[in-house]
Amino acid sequence: METNSNNFGELQELKDMATLAKLLARAPFLESQYYFRNRAVDSFRKSENDAAVMIQSWFRGCQVRAYMRHLNRVVTIIQKWWRSYLGRKYYQLIVEAAYYTMKMNLYNEMAVRIQRRWRGFRIRKYCFNYYYLKEYLRAVSETNDAIREALEEFAEMKEREERKVLLEREEKQKDYQARKMHYLLSTKQISGVYNSPFREYPDPWELRLQKAKPLGHQKYTAEKGKTSRSPSDWLACTSARSFPQSESLPPISRKRCQGPFRDINEVLAQRYKPLEPTLRVAEPINHLHLAREAFKQEERMRNVQDKMFLPFSSYHKKEKYIPMIHSSSAYNSDSYGQKHFRSQDSKKWISDKDFQTVLPSFELFSKYGKLYSKAGEIV
Repeated sequence: METNSNNFGELQELKDMATLAKLLARAPFLESQYYFRNRAVDSFRKSENDAAVMIQSWFRGCQVRAYMRHLNRVVTIIQKWWRSYLGRKYYQLIVEAAYYTMKMNLYNEMAVRIQRRWRGFRIRKYCFNYYYLKEYLRAVSETNDAIREALEEFAEMKEREERKVLLEREEKQKDYQARKMHYLLSTKQISGVYNSPFREYPDPWELRLQKAKPLGHQKYTAEKGKTSRSPSDWLACTSARSFPQSESLPPISRKRCQGPFRDINEVLAQRYKPLEPTLRVAEPINHLHLAREAFKQEERMRNVQDKMFLPFSSYHKKEKYIPMIHSSSAYNSDSYGQKHFRSQDSKKWISDKDFQTVLPSFELFSKYGKLYSKAGEIV
């Protein structure tokens, strides 16, 4: 057995040696083929590498684009669901706000309606009573009617009195004219102007002349109605207040001349008309001097201080200052003219209450502005 194993080992060594010998024999050829093949591979390696890089970049680009599309779809879906959620939440808030606003508007409208009804009832019941106002207006209308009737009666009475006075005045004038024209009365021998024989009935003036008495003559005195109150009249005892004088004697009755003559009083007034001198005769010679003196006197009465005032001189330097009495008193000085011009002493007032009206005030106007404010809230 050992011999067989040794032989096998030798044979194997021989084979290896033969193989090595073959390889050594073929070494130059293998070397040339190795360099040739390496050179051929190097010549095609760059183009193949570029092609592989291009293939890899295209594939990776497709892969990345596909992944980006996938991410875009996923993000779009996520955004869609999120935005829909936000939209539903916002729409829910809007619906809730609209519902709250509608509810508050309804409540406000109902509250306003209730307030309107209540305020109307309160005003009609307590502040502005319709029946009370109706009764008040009825009483006012009745009072107005009564006053209007009384005023109409008073106006009619005044009108009647005025007409009566006018008629009496006209009658007096007619009587006076009849007394003046009494000489036109018809006599037994001669018919008067108002009793013409060609008329069927005499004129009414004829009857008035028959009833009237002739106007008598009166003594006219030019100085009648004038009273002298000068000192000379008092000394001469010609004034009416100095000594009582007897009344003048009545005039001698004489028959008035018949005819269209003027009244004797008018004639005497024209004859004994008082003297009306001209301005030159009426004014004194020293009128200008008297006017100046009167003007100076008025100036002295107007001015309290009539001394000369020289602002930049020593005119008043030697004069002693005299203080006012009410400001230099040892007691409390009066503040009149310094603080106020009208003294008020509340202790001297008769009453501290306000004036009361004669008629009661209207209830609506007395409560105005005291129950409700401008916003409608109760004060």
